[in-house]
Formats: sequence, C-alpha cells, structure tokens
Amino acid sequence: MIKLFKVKEQQREENGNGRGPRNKQTFGELRLCKDITELNLPRACTISFPGGKDKLMNFEIKIQPDAGYYVGGKFLFSFDVPSLYPHNPPKVKCKNKVYHPNIDLEGNVCLNVLREDWKPVLNINTIIYGLYHILTEPNHEDPLNLEAAAVLRDNPELFKSNVRRAMYGGTVNNISFTLCV
Repeated sequence: MIKLFKVKEQQREENGNGRGPRNKQTFGELRLCKDITELNLPRACTISFPGGKDKLMNFEIKIQPDAGYYVGGKFLFSFDVPSLYPHNPPKVKCKNKVYHPNIDLEGNVCLNVLREDWKPVLNINTIIYGLYHILTEPNHEDPLNLEAAAVLRDNPELFKSNVRRAMYGGTVNNISFTLCV
C-alpha cells in the first residue's frame, strides 16, 4: 500500500501536481528547436513546416540554386528528424524526381554528413549547406545515380543538356521527369 502511494505521488509530480499531463519535449526536440532558431540559411533556401509549428520534427527545405547545372530549379527536401537526434542524423528525401548523380530517382540523397560522417556536433544548418552544395556542384565520385555520374564525369555538356531536359519535365533515358523550374 505504501508503494502505491509513492507511485501516485511520483505520477503527480511528473504530471505537474495533478493538473493533467504536461507535454515534455525530448532532448532531440529541444536540440532541433535550438538548431532552427540558429539557422543561417543561404538566400536560395527557405524552410516550411507542413504539419504546423507543433510538428518541428518534420519540415521541408526548398532550395533554388543560383549557380551550377541546376540554376533556376526549385527542389524540395523533406526532413524527418528522429527522436534520438542529434545522435542519429535526420532522414532527408528529395521530393522532386531529379536527374542528379547524388540523388536517386526515389529521392534518396547521398551526402556524407547524413551517413558515415554524421556527428552529434553537426546540425541542420550543416545538412542544408551540404544539399545546397550538391545542387551547385554535383559529385560524380560518390553517386547514387550511377548513370548520371558517368555522364557528368565523361561528358559534362551532355550532362548539362540532360539536367535541363529533366528540369523542364522532359525524358532522359526513357525516364520521365516532372517540371521543377
């Protein structure tokens, strides 16, 4: 019986002395709030919260590159931040179908800071700048789309033509792309 009273008393303390449950933020949510308030986005990037400001763990970044092969395009990336953030990196997907050596046709992104180089000291800003960088300077040495990487490496002019065709909703190698300009 005494144990039961101790358990009830502990529950009251955790719930704010019997006034109903409090919404406690996880460490990952607290860290993400800090990261978002400290964001220093490039001019070509904007952030939005499709689920509202109460759902910070899922947001989108729109990048409109102002240089490189993808200049003039509008690319939307979804971020799904795990509860164990910053110990685990966010899951990032490109919502546009894009002809890119570092982004596959399903939207998976090959960015070292989202994989083997992730460290808890890194933040959302680091990832956004990484995404911006692969859109302004694609890397054929660490590809997800092997065909696009080979064309970039062997024939940059054909790669440029393929990127333009894909961005304007055309077809490249029998794969149809949607307009993203």
